[in-house]
Amino acid sequence: MRHYLWGAALVALLPIASVHAQTISKPTAKLHERMITLDSHLDTPASLDQPGWSIEEEHDVLSDFTQVDLPRMKKGGLDGGFWAIYTGQGPLTVEGFRKARDFAVIRGVSIREMVAADPKNFALALEAKDAATIAAAGKRIVYMSIENAYPLGEDVSLIDLFHDMGVRVSGFAHFAHNQFADSSTDPSKKPRYGGLSPLGKDLLKEMNRLGIVPDASHSSDQVLDDLLALSTSPVLLTHSGCKAVYDHPRNIDDAHLKALAAKGGVIQMNAYGSYLRAIKPDPERQKAMMALFGQMRDGAKMSPELRTQLLAKRQEIDKLYPDTDKPTFDDFMAHMLHALTVVGPDHVGIGLDWDGGGGVVGMEDVQALPKITAALLKAGYSESDIAKIWSGNVLRVLAAAEAAKLSK
Repeated sequence: MRHYLWGAALVALLPIASVHAQTISKPTAKLHERMITLDSHLDTPASLDQPGWSIEEEHDVLSDFTQVDLPRMKKGGLDGGFWAIYTGQGPLTVEGFRKARDFAVIRGVSIREMVAADPKNFALALEAKDAATIAAAGKRIVYMSIENAYPLGEDVSLIDLFHDMGVRVSGFAHFAHNQFADSSTDPSKKPRYGGLSPLGKDLLKEMNRLGIVPDASHSSDQVLDDLLALSTSPVLLTHSGCKAVYDHPRNIDDAHLKALAAKGGVIQMNAYGSYLRAIKPDPERQKAMMALFGQMRDGAKMSPELRTQLLAKRQEIDKLYPDTDKPTFDDFMAHMLHALTVVGPDHVGIGLDWDGGGGVVGMEDVQALPKITAALLKAGYSESDIAKIWSGNVLRVLAAAEAAKLSK
């Protein structure tokens, strides 16, 4: 969601005060382990190019603020998910498109290199059926996705390149309007196209042709309306919340939830704090954090020594301006349980926005994921329901996109 070139360490303007552990019963832990668990929005690729950082090593969310690595995935029982190629929104110019395209290609290559470097633990997934095979082999599942189609410029045929690379889900816009679609959070607070642009509609056709799932997260409600009307396959919201719980532009209302479900789509619930409930602003903290972000724009070019220094500055800010109003696990569950009440367990999934701003008190990194399984059991959902929520629904949507492609 909110991203900076340095990646996970700086994505949220909120500190992590402590990791709240909760004992999970052995039956619940076993249930969690035997299901295929997927998160539909992992921004962890932003960490892959950081100096001195390795996906193979266990990191501490209290020290470097990252939330996903191989050891913690194993501890939290996360089998994998959709690893995002995220590109920040830049100018709608030839030069802007070129720079974004090159960045996105490099980020995609980084994901592929992660898999190639450790074939014993990671495997690329290209079809819905691949998830079960990879999980059965004890490996982590790596689907690829695009967050923000801005890098495609005005040439929708570039989506073929990313499809060949492995991308199977793509969004349209991010924090601002772009050449394809209106954003739900554009600073102008006014629509540009009133939904998809003509170019956006062309992109959707290409995505449908290739079997790429359209992702409406970050796009406006009118974009979702267009996708539901025009897409030949179901629509996914890879990381969104419920407007009935908290009225924020990034969340969707019950009418759109029902429309999404009626077309076979799924909302994947996020854990991005400022979209879960209102948060008391801290101008001094935000000012200090933005000044720090300004020193980190070159991310991957940073030396390990400078990265260590900037991490220390981040920790110092947390001490000087501690947050006392961070959303909690209960706030996250309020959105999930509401969506389940409105559209049922066939149309709800999990996309927590790890390493992209997600995480709440009580669920600070992927080690805490069994808490979701426990909470769903407590709420009365069955093992089959929970299996759908953890992966069955998103895989069904992916399979539907594949089937729509093949039926043409």
